[in-house]
Amino acid sequence: VIPIGGADMPVVISLLNSLSGVAAAMAGFIISNSALIIGGALVGAAGFILTVQMGEAMNRTIANVLFSGFGAVTAGPAAMSDKPVKSATPEDVAIALAYAENVIVVPGYGLAVAQAQHAVRELATLLEDRNVNVDYAIHPVAGRMPGHMNVLLAEADVPYDQLLDLDQSNPRFGQTDVVLLIGANDVVNPSARDDDASPIYGMPILEVDHAQTVVVIKRSLSPGFAGIDNPLFYMDGTMMLFADGKVAVESVISAMGQI
Repeated sequence: VIPIGGADMPVVISLLNSLSGVAAAMAGFIISNSALIIGGALVGAAGFILTVQMGEAMNRTIANVLFSGFGAVTAGPAAMSDKPVKSATPEDVAIALAYAENVIVVPGYGLAVAQAQHAVRELATLLEDRNVNVDYAIHPVAGRMPGHMNVLLAEADVPYDQLLDLDQSNPRFGQTDVVLLIGANDVVNPSARDDDASPIYGMPILEVDHAQTVVVIKRSLSPGFAGIDNPLFYMDGTMMLFADGKVAVESVISAMGQI
């Protein structure tokens, strides 16, 4: 389980649930308990069927999920560093946020690694004091497993009614001035929607590219868990702030005080 994350984690959890049923059935054989055998067999079979269906929905085999084949996918013939990006400073991001009306924060695994949730909450409070509407778009599999981002933001006392799921978020991006992306990658990759040759084609994403401006806080242009390039980083409306998530947000907070 250690090398597995992102959208693969629910598949693995389903498989583990299936194996728990198999273990129960085996225990039933050992103690000659028919109810345990039948119940365990039903759980094991249902869990395995669900696991296979989830893998098929992602265009993946179970072996590919279990042995991290997803992360081995290459970024394509064009090197990511050869593509032009629009780099931003904390001051640029602060100005974009301060003069926005609607801001949506999209947290990802990078936020968790940087432990930036409290800094994000502080930034949101500053924006709300400026009458900026702030919400949070949560992808179901952002982070290491489902619910990861919800737990982190709850720890930072983010109001529950500001947490939007996938279906609530996507219709709002078209009316959003700035999307602040912190450590998210595959869950916002437009290739899943537009490129039928992409390994993640068909995976539901947060369609942040519909917003007026997207600010991406990321250490580098390295690919996410899927191991593929993200066209979002090179779009005209995208600004890249290369830094650790917590350091970057704290720098934006400091710059906000100068506006």
